[in-house]
Amino acid sequence: MEKGIIFDRKEFAVFDGPGIRQTVFLKGCPLRCSWCHNPEGLCMQPQLMVSHASCTHCGRCAAVCTHEKCVACGACVPVCPLGLRKIAGEFLTSGELARRILADAGYYSRYGGITFSGGEPLMQADFLAEVLEMLPGLHKAVETSGYCEPDVFRRIVGLLDYVIMDIKLFDGEKHRRYTGADNRRILENAEYLCGGRKPFLIRIPVIPGVNDDEENFRSTAAFLAGAEALERVEFLPYHQTAGAKYGMLGLEYRPDFDADAGIRICRSVFSEYGIPTEVL
Repeated sequence: MEKGIIFDRKEFAVFDGPGIRQTVFLKGCPLRCSWCHNPEGLCMQPQLMVSHASCTHCGRCAAVCTHEKCVACGACVPVCPLGLRKIAGEFLTSGELARRILADAGYYSRYGGITFSGGEPLMQADFLAEVLEMLPGLHKAVETSGYCEPDVFRRIVGLLDYVIMDIKLFDGEKHRRYTGADNRRILENAEYLCGGRKPFLIRIPVIPGVNDDEENFRSTAAFLAGAEALERVEFLPYHQTAGAKYGMLGLEYRPDFDADAGIRICRSVFSEYGIPTEVL
């Protein structure tokens, strides 16, 4: 039985697929997007998160710590009187996660389903595949960057009912600059969705000065045009809270763009290609 690592489960989610969903967040991501708002989902190890702003420096955490450098053992979490500490990351077998999901399966099978997000859930493809196979009767979806080998992508898509996929930047060089990787695999996997019958939607995180220009929108719209299973394109505007969690992890948020600038969304470009759009 495969073992994986998750960092959160969200109940009653309404933006993670059709209906009302339970969303499970898997740790690990191959990209390093300048605007990432889930930094605790980047690495595949447990991490300590601390809300430093409210800390009274009572010293109870230090009193129980037995390590020179934090190893995210969690000993300091229960002794914090204000509950300012938590461990982001829990190892589970596929069976253990499936049992947790199935505890509420009656509700979600009727009103929505289960969505796997991240991080990048396809980084844990074997674990994810086992969990999916243990969830009969549930509508199953994934939120993915699409950055993985095509055989991995097609294997997981074959186990799903719905796909939510990002196309962050159409230009390969700009994609590499702002995410740390080119988009060849992503576009190849998106092309697979466009040629198939699996219902899917495309999300564009709209980042000021990065991808909010007509050229990027038009290239993306032309690429998606004619995809019969595409439900719509969703725009996810950048917001300043994206960097809020970095300090909790002892990291510094340094976006490679002007985070204070406004954004532009060209919905009309997609309308020209007959593609419905929505701004979240």
